[in-house]
Amino acid sequence: MGKGFLGHYQRVKMALAPLRRGLLLDEPRERPPSPREAARWIITRPDRHGLQTAERLRRLLEHCPELRLTHNLVREFATMLDTRDAAPLPDWLVRLANSGLAPLASIATALREDHHAVAQGIATPHNSEVNEGRITDVKLQKRIMGGRAGVPLLRQRVVLIARLRRQYTI
Repeated sequence: MGKGFLGHYQRVKMALAPLRRGLLLDEPRERPPSPREAARWIITRPDRHGLQTAERLRRLLEHCPELRLTHNLVREFATMLDTRDAAPLPDWLVRLANSGLAPLASIATALREDHHAVAQGIATPHNSEVNEGRITDVKLQKRIMGGRAGVPLLRQRVVLIARLRRQYTI
């Protein structure tokens, strides 16, 4: 207490007990990654990982074969997106469906239903970012106004936002 420790006496006593018996202290253990953290590691390009993250991901993939399989399939899909080559898609969907993991098999089923759209999305350099941005603007304005104004005011505000976007876009 005299040095500023605000913890409980019992915690200090428990920490020192192994030392008093002549035992070695346990190696500090790092906490396992959360599911969200592991998912972020898997979807991030390998060249964008830091050294510590890359090492932790390597150990995680060694420990869990299901995650290693998922990681490999995600990286293959990312390669298709990077190269804009949809030719490997049918084989990739077969491997996804036969992975033995129910969530991946259901993704394969959903992607097969829209196979042509997925292949087109991979191969086409065009996207709908501008439209998605405008839709987001409309939804945001609608939420801000909270249903208190009609369509004319909403239209005016959306046009104003579009004008401002054009003005400040380089």
